Amino acid sequence: MSIDGTAPAPATGGFTLDDYVRLVNDEIGMPLAPAQVAADFDELPDWDSLYLLKLVTVLEAAIGRKVPVGRVLEARSLKEIYELAVTG
Repeated sequence: MSIDGTAPAPATGGFTLDDYVRLVNDEIGMPLAPAQVAADFDELPDWDSLYLLKLVTVLEAAIGRKVPVGRVLEARSLKEIYELAVTG
């Protein structure tokens, strides 16, 4: 079972939502509880633009392709960024 209570669905290259939450915690150093992944950025007390920059960089390395930064800037949650990254 995945962090959002559903069966894990394979993402591009097998990069799951669970992998993404670990990446946020371990690679960019932002404390993120699994339940917070779908929260609006305004609800994340530690979120700032530096985390966004770090996230795009490590996310591209993790999935092996570019992330659509223009669309990422329109996202309102980390889950939206994850979905953009794995679907293109």
